[in-house]
Amino acid sequence: MTSQGWGLYETGKRSGLFRPDVQRRLTAALDATPADLAPPGAPALPGMASEGRPFVHAAGPIRRLPLSNDDLAPWGVSGVIVEYQPGRWPRRDQGCVIEMANGALWVRVYEQADAETLTVRGGPGGLGSRERIARSDTRTVSAVTARLEP
Repeated sequence: MTSQGWGLYETGKRSGLFRPDVQRRLTAALDATPADLAPPGAPALPGMASEGRPFVHAAGPIRRLPLSNDDLAPWGVSGVIVEYQPGRWPRRDQGCVIEMANGALWVRVYEQADAETLTVRGGPGGLGSRERIARSDTRTVSAVTARLEP
């Protein structure tokens, strides 16, 4: 769930939070039931139960990498520092750091992936160029979580 989506739920602008399937997923992540989260004295909602699945956050520590060129302008230019989180997969049009099999680190904008290839934008051709990288040529792909201006 995105932070924007969660904000819509919190402000009551998105009613889907009260759908049974959404409640089951959210309460399962908390290892709770809807009744556990209800205010004291509120009636229990029928037909909802937690699956008891614990939430496990697999992402690693946040790392930083300075950009050394303008290949990703205007998204990121030389001197900008990107923070990325190993183990966290990027969303479409989100920055990513790719650790190549040879140890090199590439910063690109994620497009999509399948079993054999990773499609990204950026690199020597700029943001307008699309690149297909064989998954076998990569070790990890990590989401950029912040861009820090110098």
